[in-house]
Amino acid sequence: MTEYLIPTAPAIAEFVEKRSRFIGHVWPVETEEMAREFIAHTKATHHDARHNCWCYLLREGGVLRYSDDGEPQGTAGQPMLEVFRREGVENVCCVVTRYFGGILLGAGGLLRAYTRSAKEALDAAGISVVRRWVLMGVDCPYPLFERMKLEVESQEGLVDEVEYGAQVRLHVLLPEAQMSLFSARVIELTAGVISPEVLGERFRGVPRR
Repeated sequence: MTEYLIPTAPAIAEFVEKRSRFIGHVWPVETEEMAREFIAHTKATHHDARHNCWCYLLREGGVLRYSDDGEPQGTAGQPMLEVFRREGVENVCCVVTRYFGGILLGAGGLLRAYTRSAKEALDAAGISVVRRWVLMGVDCPYPLFERMKLEVESQEGLVDEVEYGAQVRLHVLLPEAQMSLFSARVIELTAGVISPEVLGERFRGVPRR
């Protein structure tokens, strides 16, 4: 399956523009039902706000929806959606709440504010790449622990779990293309004493560096 990008975690970002308060919320979602629930919850939480503009973009079926929620057409929901399309992020829901501060921002000002709010919320959430990973187990002496972690990182991998005993046992996630090179580096580093073992595979999101 082809890899794709998603928000790493739910997040909120807030700023004030000419006395209007903008609160951006981002969530990772997998279905329209999940997205609708987040939107409804945010609207209920911020029922006293002037606007709760929203958008969501789902990988399956290429579903995308957005709403300006009373703002001038094209100044909120669509610019928010474009933030995620530009970043290549899918399976995402975003709501930007605006508490009106009494000063009109104009169409250009609104577009910039909603774009900024969505982008700052996404930055706060972080971006993860979802793809197939090979899960490998590696036993190593304590003096090699930090070096082994560096080898994992150099092969675009991730230390998923660490067990401490007589030796350190690392469970690492690696892109399939890097598996052989990582194994060769470990064997070289330990003069053939340690050879990583393949434990299986995972399909999951890992934060992008």
